[in-house]
Amino acid sequence: MALAELVAFALFATVTVASSVGVVLVEDVWHSALFLGVALLSVAVHYVMQQAEFLAAMQILVYVGGVLVLITFAVMLMREDDTTEVVEA
Repeated sequence: MALAELVAFALFATVTVASSVGVVLVEDVWHSALFLGVALLSVAVHYVMQQAEFLAAMQILVYVGGVLVLITFAVMLMREDDTTEVVEA
């Protein structure tokens, strides 16, 4: 059983680090927000692996449910429309 826990920890640790690096390195703000969501969800999985289910639930409700939705709305409201056409008269 210890080997399965070690493999699961290594898998989710890799996902956490890779998505955190993606948050910083990706140029598109929308993709950065999606990587942040993956990182926050994988941190919740780490809490579950440490048998801290309440912290995992709060991580999902507060950070993923609240903060990430707020960031998503901000990104959607601040994006410029790239599909504008120039009308020649």
